[in-house]
Amino acid sequence: MLKRIYSSNANGDMEDFFPVRPECQELVPKTRFKPKVGKTLSERRWNAAFDKEGHLDIAGVLRRIQRGGIHPSIKGVVWEFLLGCYDPNSTSEERGALRAKRREQYASWKEECKKMAPIVGSGKFVMSPIVNDDGKPIEDTGMELADSDADSDKKVTQWKQSLHQIGLDVVRTDRSLVYYENEANQAKLWDVLAIYTWVDDDIGYVQGMNDICSPMVILLEEEADAFWCFEHAMRRVRENFRSNATSMGVQSQLSILSQVMRVVDPKLHQHLEGLDGGEYLFAIRMLMVLFRREFSFVDALYLWEVMWAMEYNPNMFAHYASNGSNEVVVTTKLSKKMLQQYGKYERKNVKNGRTDQKSLLAVFLVAGVLETKNKKLLNEAKGLDDVAQIMGDITGSLDAKKALSEALKIHKKYLNKARIPES
Repeated sequence: MLKRIYSSNANGDMEDFFPVRPECQELVPKTRFKPKVGKTLSERRWNAAFDKEGHLDIAGVLRRIQRGGIHPSIKGVVWEFLLGCYDPNSTSEERGALRAKRREQYASWKEECKKMAPIVGSGKFVMSPIVNDDGKPIEDTGMELADSDADSDKKVTQWKQSLHQIGLDVVRTDRSLVYYENEANQAKLWDVLAIYTWVDDDIGYVQGMNDICSPMVILLEEEADAFWCFEHAMRRVRENFRSNATSMGVQSQLSILSQVMRVVDPKLHQHLEGLDGGEYLFAIRMLMVLFRREFSFVDALYLWEVMWAMEYNPNMFAHYASNGSNEVVVTTKLSKKMLQQYGKYERKNVKNGRTDQKSLLAVFLVAGVLETKNKKLLNEAKGLDDVAQIMGDITGSLDAKKALSEALKIHKKYLNKARIPES
């Protein structure tokens, strides 16, 4: 739950929850989201959705979120369910035990990291390199490093080399918010990212993860809970951050975007291809950080939670827990009651027998944005610079609710026009 500084008022003013620094008021995008009685999932409605054992009526919760988002006072705890941290069919007691186990695991990882770099968990963080390419400490950093035989280990060296980059990104993250005026809050974000980077060394740290992590740190007071919420959010998008000398992980989504545009708007697709924009590289940022830069902080949170509600698959928790995979199996031929426990976007995919988990709603959001800029792109884009400028102009001017509505229309159009394989 958000602290008193973010308490609500009668007008549901988001400024009370996520205050913006006075000097940044004119620079940040306008916020359109306002909680609406009868549409937005409220704290009262959320609490009423649990039975006495703690089982959650996920179908009713999804309907409400898809209609009007989540009230800021409960965003964090609801996100934990939307992202598959908890099973809605679990009891309060079972969730309490799992939460305690996860906090213990996080504390263990944090202690492990602290032994390698004592600044972890100190309320401070670094913005300068602390080791060289050989893993040897750089002098005059003002930071003490523990001596260990493991220091020569490649994983340890790579992790230590990432710490200053995380720090450089942390100070740039959501800096218009009052919350990050406090160095301890910045350090909390740094700690979560540093520990995630140690745990998921296959991907490591990549710029943009800070934008995904920041809202969890703000919304969930307990650092370990913020970590696990972020870890589950990353399960959905981590492949976007994978890259090597020849390819980027996000290319698989760009490829699907190209396929979608070829089907729903062949004329625009052909025009972009003629400008060497058929690979849709200009959409990388939108997909990487889920439109964080295109919307105000509050509107981005609203966009995420409605997307996650629409994409919700009730098998998510069980699948994550059973094999640790990030891919969720899509089951077909379900009863009407079971289908209600899916988000409406995922439900449509299930009904159509689509099992491609990379066709996330974000792809159709980008396609929807392209469609709204159709005439401008066709008439004014004479080169890739023009395309980038036209797409860049949407920053701060997009309406999240309209963008989602357009994305669902594009999705429906695509399903109707594309040949859907029988399941």
